[in-house]
Amino acid sequence: MSDPTSDSLDALDRLAFDFAPVGIVLTEERVIRTCNRTFAELFGYPREELLNRSFRMLYASHAEFEAIRDVGFDALRESGRYTDERVMPRRDGSYFWCRVHVHTFHPEDPMKRVILTFADLSQVRPAISLTARERQVVQHLARGLTSKEIGRQLAISPRTVEDYRARLLAKFDVRNVAGLLARLGGIST
Repeated sequence: MSDPTSDSLDALDRLAFDFAPVGIVLTEERVIRTCNRTFAELFGYPREELLNRSFRMLYASHAEFEAIRDVGFDALRESGRYTDERVMPRRDGSYFWCRVHVHTFHPEDPMKRVILTFADLSQVRPAISLTARERQVVQHLARGLTSKEIGRQLAISPRTVEDYRARLLAKFDVRNVAGLLARLGGIST
């Protein structure tokens, strides 16, 4: 790395990129082309191990990786931007909450080239762990889907979705989905 005390514009740009307080990653067709140190550290990987690898390696399962692609797809096509909050696994198997901002350079083909930022929300999120299925249910609830719609998406019965929702409400000590989403969003209820 170049000398961090150098004033050249290239050196300052690199410093700002590498040490930004959020993780920054550029992907092409969901393959990591470059990322900053913060991004690599957030997920617990050496930067070099992430380069030119599928973003799939950062998800708990292939199903989650595939499902998340469609979540913001319409927004990316319409405005070129999308934001959400999600639970992601670190390399060591622990999970953390993060806020993800996505910008596509090609709204007509949103995954062609994308820049994403990941802000660690661990300090403001409950340390309650969620199962993979609970994470899926929460993501769909956050999109405003009904139990029947979630059931269709996840190939489970609406009653099973209701059971997951009830367990989530109990886990987070809230009375309704609005309270659950507010708690998960770090908003005090």
